[in-house]
Amino acid sequence: MTAPRDRNDSPAAVKPAILSVDDDPGVSRAVVRDLRRRYGEKYRIVRAQSGPDALDALREMKLRGQPVAILVADYRMPGMDGIQFLEQAMDLHPYARRVLLTAYADTDAAIDAINVVDLDHYLLKPWDPPEEKLYPVIDAQLEAWLCTEHRPITETKIVGHRWSARSSEVREFLARNQLPYRWYMSDEPEGARLLEAAGTDADHCPVVITAEGEALIEPTDAELAARVGLNTTPSKDFYDLIVIGGGPAGLGAAVYGASEGLRTVLVERTATGGQAGQSSRIENYLGFPDGVSGSQLADRARRQASKFGAEVITTRDVVGLEVRGAARTVRFADGDSLDAHTVIVATGVMYRRHPAPGIDDYTGRGVYYGSAMTEAARCANEDVYIVGGANSAGQAAVYLARTSRSVTIVVRAPSLEKSMSHYLIQQIENIENITVRSCSEVTSVAGDDHLERITLRNNATDTEETVDAQWLFLFIGAAPGTEWLDGVVVRDDRGYVVAGPDLAIDGGRPRGWPLERPPHHLETSVPGVFVAGDVHADSAKRVASAVGEGAMAVMLVHRYLAKP
Repeated sequence: MTAPRDRNDSPAAVKPAILSVDDDPGVSRAVVRDLRRRYGEKYRIVRAQSGPDALDALREMKLRGQPVAILVADYRMPGMDGIQFLEQAMDLHPYARRVLLTAYADTDAAIDAINVVDLDHYLLKPWDPPEEKLYPVIDAQLEAWLCTEHRPITETKIVGHRWSARSSEVREFLARNQLPYRWYMSDEPEGARLLEAAGTDADHCPVVITAEGEALIEPTDAELAARVGLNTTPSKDFYDLIVIGGGPAGLGAAVYGASEGLRTVLVERTATGGQAGQSSRIENYLGFPDGVSGSQLADRARRQASKFGAEVITTRDVVGLEVRGAARTVRFADGDSLDAHTVIVATGVMYRRHPAPGIDDYTGRGVYYGSAMTEAARCANEDVYIVGGANSAGQAAVYLARTSRSVTIVVRAPSLEKSMSHYLIQQIENIENITVRSCSEVTSVAGDDHLERITLRNNATDTEETVDAQWLFLFIGAAPGTEWLDGVVVRDDRGYVVAGPDLAIDGGRPRGWPLERPPHHLETSVPGVFVAGDVHADSAKRVASAVGEGAMAVMLVHRYLAKP
């Protein structure tokens, strides 16, 4: 009889393990020798000489997502006997087949173990010849194991609480950075097994386990980025161009800057794509007649920029901009700084905070700013409320309506017509489970450990209604978040960056402009510092226009470099 083959014969597949634990070195070596000779090609044979050592190995394999097919444990071991070991091992790898090695005198104990640890087989020592006494037993156990569902999970794993704000942030961070992950709730069996393998408990969630098996307990975004393969440190001290912000404008600038030979680095605080990267489907972007998701568009643009040589660094928060002679210095929150000849500010906008009482208490626990794509699977067959009347709200509504029981769009305006694209309005009108509540707003939210109720006010009828709701997504306008530029470049009264001809006052000298020549079209009041995208005062707030401004800004950078 030949050894059963693993269901995945790919060379890249993770080999399932067969673990043998025995405190007698001679017996241990003999077991492993015989197992390796028969099964070593398709299975990883692991040897341990004590129960605690074997449990350590099993925890490591659990974190790495390596499946364990069979556990072979000697009954008589000091400190922790085979039954005690198998009892703890089954908490980590419940699908592994369990075999106990016993002497003839210990047969009764082996039989008792069938009930204690759900033993699959006990094997009397000695097992010579293995072809008659060992291999038939292992073959049968492998056949049984291969019939169970035990596919290894080798991507990043997150263990957390369902209604934890930080757990939600970690999922959002990985999703927006195009990093696959598997989510486990801490109060479910597999989540508990992973926490045990990581040496922690539910009080210290979220726990992120990398594909390499490293456990990160309550990690920051910077720690996550460094462990999952994102670039967080620039390779140079000086560049031709620093692009601040990784939305469509910043990505467009990075692509054109790098492709035209500029030493270019793009600095992003969270993830490339910006608000557009959170859109479930953009259907009016040139060249994509069937639409494209914001994350797909951002991923393609990021890879395109990298192909041309642009560096993309994440989890670096820009807090200041300084002029040092011909250099433009960008300061980071951690105290580091980076210099370049030129800078393009493409930081986009952020969703405004909702003023209703209780909103901040439930953010990440039923209340979400954006995040529709990340949370969609968790609100399937439930009632969802969306606040906002622009395209981002409409795209989220269409996406969530696929799986949710109902979607209600709450908008203060009498209709969606002034703020949303016509094609989206038409789609919404044709989706039966989407309702639009016009002239309405959310006035308060409530619940215990998560959102459970929201109060809606109809401003036209001056009435209020409290409804049951566990999911509230907010898309309520935008704020530029340019406080870090205060006193450096000219901004308008809403914080948007003013550039080019808009700097002029009554046809006179541009505000704050130090040179004789006029500023270039997208140049701010600081020569060599340009602006592109939604953060630009009076911008179009569309993906295509943002990409176009990013490309145009690079053209103007070349002009500046040729003649500052």
